[in-house]
Amino acid sequence: MKFVAFERTLQGTGASRRLRIAGKVPGIVYGAGEPAMIELDHNALFHALKKEAFHSSLLDMEFNGQTSKVILRDYQMHAWKPIVLHIDFQRVDETTRLHKKVPLHFVNEENSPAVKTDKCTVGHVTTEIEVECLAAQLPEFLTVDLGELVNGQSLHASDLKLPANVKLVNRGRNPVIAVANPPKAEEEIIAPVVAAAPAKGKKGKK
Repeated sequence: MKFVAFERTLQGTGASRRLRIAGKVPGIVYGAGEPAMIELDHNALFHALKKEAFHSSLLDMEFNGQTSKVILRDYQMHAWKPIVLHIDFQRVDETTRLHKKVPLHFVNEENSPAVKTDKCTVGHVTTEIEVECLAAQLPEFLTVDLGELVNGQSLHASDLKLPANVKLVNRGRNPVIAVANPPKAEEEIIAPVVAAAPAKGKKGKK
């Protein structure tokens, strides 16, 4: 994905407020040289942030007539308005080693024995995972094949098949990625038994 950034000459709270009023977003690019203060078109950035690839892949940033590789590092949104307040990027090259979270894409769930045979429901417990790799080898996403999942089985981070030269950053943990939950037993519905009221005797004639 490619985007255009412009040089930001004015800094400070007041300058940033004026930028936002003008439909711009203040930001910064750091790494591989001096940090650069930038501004971006708000609407274009807002829509780009809705795309998964913008968060988890290398981006081409055009700035001052040159194009460089960057990754999204952080951004701030308004507490309740759909407004991007600030954004941070990092310059990278082929030798840059990254720690980055990438999304998980689940496939073949409907063909697994757990779902197809045992009518289980599959819970996607973790939707992204942190990896370590060179910037040029950063995967846009990781595919989780659930085709062999069976009733009651849990799939952990250590079960993921990673691309070559991509390592899992587990920090001593092995989180659950997905789990096959057995179907709930249908409760037997017992109709309530209503005792018949005893018939009232008829009074005899005097």
